[in-house]
Amino acid sequence: MNIKLTPELRIALELRHSKVSDGYERDCIKAVLLHAKGWTIVMIAQALLIHESTISRHIKGFIADEHKLTPGNGGSLSHLDNEQTQQLIEHLSDITYFHTHQICSYIQATFDVNYSVSGLNKWLHHNGFSYKQPKPKGVPHKFCLSKQDEFIAKYELLKTEMAESVLIY
Repeated sequence: MNIKLTPELRIALELRHSKVSDGYERDCIKAVLLHAKGWTIVMIAQALLIHESTISRHIKGFIADEHKLTPGNGGSLSHLDNEQTQQLIEHLSDITYFHTHQICSYIQATFDVNYSVSGLNKWLHHNGFSYKQPKPKGVPHKFCLSKQDEFIAKYELLKTEMAESVLIY
C-alpha cells in the first residue's frame, strides 16, 4: 500500500488540510501525507493518536476510491426539489417559528413532505439557518415601577443639589 503523490497533489492536499474544519477529513489527509513520506501505519497511528485500523482505512479509501478523503455517511438527499426549497427558504426568511416541529407541520401542509425534527434541523443548518437564543434581560425579583420612578426623581434632585455645593480645587 504505497502512495505516490505528485507535487501538485501534495500541495493540493496540504491546502485542503489548512482550509477544512472536519476533524475526520483532516486526519485522513494527514495519514495520506505521512504515509506518502514513508511513515508506517503504526507510526502514523501513534502520532495522530488514532487506532491503526482507522489509519489503514484512511489509506485504503484514498487508494481505492480515487482520492477519497471524506466519510461515506453524508446523510440523505433533501426531500424537497429546488423550487420547493427556494420557496421554503423565502418563507422562513419572512416568518420566525419558535419550534422546528412547527416548520415540519408547515412543510407537511404545504408540500405534502414529511420531515423529522432532527432531519429538518440538519436541513435548516445546511441551508444557512441557525437558532440563537437571545440572552434574557435581567429584572430584579421585587421590582416595583413606581418606587423605581420615585428613586430616579430623588436621585436627579440630589445630583443637582450636590453639583451646586461641590468645591473644585
